[in-house]
Amino acid sequence: MNTALLHLVPVRSRQAKDFVRTWHRHHPPPAGQIFAVGAADETGILRAVAIVGRPVARHLDDGATLEVTRTASDGARNANSLLYGAAWRAAKALGYRRMVTYTQDGESGASLRGAGWRVIASRPPRAGWHTASRPRADHGNNHVTRLLWQAPADHRAGDQQAPCTAPLASPNPSE
Repeated sequence: MNTALLHLVPVRSRQAKDFVRTWHRHHPPPAGQIFAVGAADETGILRAVAIVGRPVARHLDDGATLEVTRTASDGARNANSLLYGAAWRAAKALGYRRMVTYTQDGESGASLRGAGWRVIASRPPRAGWHTASRPRADHGNNHVTRLLWQAPADHRAGDQQAPCTAPLASPNPSE
């Protein structure tokens, strides 16, 4: 197993999506993103990426929450844990108050636990979105139980995560 030291690098959307196409086990790249971050080894070779976007579930899309929609790695040790932590720090720096992601049944979640994330819900398998009136392609996540994970709150810095129930109110009533 490669134990190369990894460091964070900026990754453009196209590069992140190409990396996901090459290395992700069961999903294509997501359609959109807010930002992406990568992990490179000491020679500058990209070893892993995380793509962060708006939450896929509408009820989580409150303007204060982001979702890690994809991570992919070439197998570099601890790369995904590094990226989950970096993604959450970046989101907080941008003013977001909550970050979530999902794992499928059979995935250990070790990278998420290593980054301090916790399971907050189990989602039952979906039948899929395909209907006769609106055909949809199966992207590999239908009929699979999923776990919903949430990034840790940073209580030391007084950073509390907001409940994800409604958009944040503007401090200025005229806005």
